[in-house]
Amino acid sequence: MAKILVIEDEVRVSQLLKRGLEESDHVVNVADCVSIGLNLFENNSYDIVVSDVLLPDGSGFEVCRKIREKSESIPILMLTALGTTDDKLEGFHSGADDYMVKPFDFRELDARIHILLKRKPPSPNDKMKIADLTINLKTKSVHRGDVHITLTPKEYNLLLFFVHNHSRVISRTEIAENVWNTHFDTGTNFIDVYINYLRKKIDKNFSPKLIHTKPGMGFIFGDENTY
Repeated sequence: MAKILVIEDEVRVSQLLKRGLEESDHVVNVADCVSIGLNLFENNSYDIVVSDVLLPDGSGFEVCRKIREKSESIPILMLTALGTTDDKLEGFHSGADDYMVKPFDFRELDARIHILLKRKPPSPNDKMKIADLTINLKTKSVHRGDVHITLTPKEYNLLLFFVHNHSRVISRTEIAENVWNTHFDTGTNFIDVYINYLRKKIDKNFSPKLIHTKPGMGFIFGDENTY
């Protein structure tokens, strides 16, 4: 499963991409312009970016260049109706890894994304970021914005599990098995107690809220405005 940012202003195309990629078990955020796309990229962690070239407030080439200023390793796939050699070369010179021309076969797009994800090298970054929450994996320190947050070891491990599984519903059973290495006893509420501890520390005085309860299902972690 990968987290994918799609920047595409044609509603029909963006819906096709979102539906198809989610059926392939990916998490997909969609932006319909350069400004929203770059804002999502700045505030979230993605495995790959798929961007149109012709956007209402700018160019996908601009998106490429801005993203490359922040990350040299994240794969970028350009998707556009501009199919001349000069257009493709400009895309590659801007930092794109691959280029597909509309109309396209979704199966080919899915295959190219799969190949790009396999090529992606391990990130040397020691930090994980969701919205304004930052975890330094080397020092095990946690911040929301400029505010340092002190967590117990178990709270830290719970937060790390949430961040690694952001934007998907996680059951209490999964949390118990992965954070506590134990079977979840439905007669106890220790999972909810620890999640309440974590909420008070990372959500109570901050916005956006990151821990969300899904009644009857479990919890989902992340900025709900981006999924």
